[in-house]
Amino acid sequence: MDYGHRLEFGAFITPTAQDPMAPVALAQRAEASGLDLATFQDHPYQPAFLDAWTLMSFVAARTERIRIAPNVLNLPLRQPAVTAVAAASLDLLSGGRFELGLGAGGFWDAIESMGTARLTPAESVVALEEAIDVIRGKWDTSERGGLFTDGEFHRLRGAKRGPRPAHDIPIHIGALKPRMLRLVGRKADGWLPSLTYLQPGDLAKANTIIDEAAAGAGRDPREIRRMLNIGAGPSGSAPWAEELAEMTVAHGVSTFIVLGDDPNVLAHFGQEVAPAVRELVNAERASG
Repeated sequence: MDYGHRLEFGAFITPTAQDPMAPVALAQRAEASGLDLATFQDHPYQPAFLDAWTLMSFVAARTERIRIAPNVLNLPLRQPAVTAVAAASLDLLSGGRFELGLGAGGFWDAIESMGTARLTPAESVVALEEAIDVIRGKWDTSERGGLFTDGEFHRLRGAKRGPRPAHDIPIHIGALKPRMLRLVGRKADGWLPSLTYLQPGDLAKANTIIDEAAAGAGRDPREIRRMLNIGAGPSGSAPWAEELAEMTVAHGVSTFIVLGDDPNVLAHFGQEVAPAVRELVNAERASG
């Protein structure tokens, strides 16, 4: 099912600390190549990586057009009320170019080593859902009075709202399992899995779960953007345009984010693959 979203293309960049300006240069190359998004891994327990927030802020200052997002933010190590302030601040400073990708946490030994209590898979979904409500509540300055929440994992006692972002920041969730997919349907603006973790048939199955959860929450499933992290393809080149167009037409994927640590791959993806995919999908949509 094609959900009708505008096609977008991005880069998935490793925030290496060994050469700290390298990810900045890659984001600039992604922008110059016409890509829409520069996204960055967030693994605070990994000393080989730069801090994602610091890097994204620096990249925002060194670019003009491209949108910026974590792919995805490690929520167990990011207090949600403070995350809301950081996200709104970067959105304001970048002129509305920030998007928020969130994850419930996956590498729990490493997360626990940083001083955060381990959660079960079920608990981590509850904590993520509560955090989304906290974040959106902090952004909503149209409501009077402080923000109060009484969640199992996140409790606020009259926190002052704001700052308000420059635009309505979309929240994308990195998810694979049914519990998380249902959360995407209830609360998220986008679903952001990685192709390497998907088996044949998983896109269709996940879309069904998301769509049913969205409908159950009174939402239009078409509101939810379907995104996908993809590899660089055979022989170091970006994947064939026909394959990506088929994913759009058959499964509604409208944002493709390629592993972006090779500037030549980014250039090829933005300048050759992206236009070809758009042409194929537009032709298919025009034919009905």
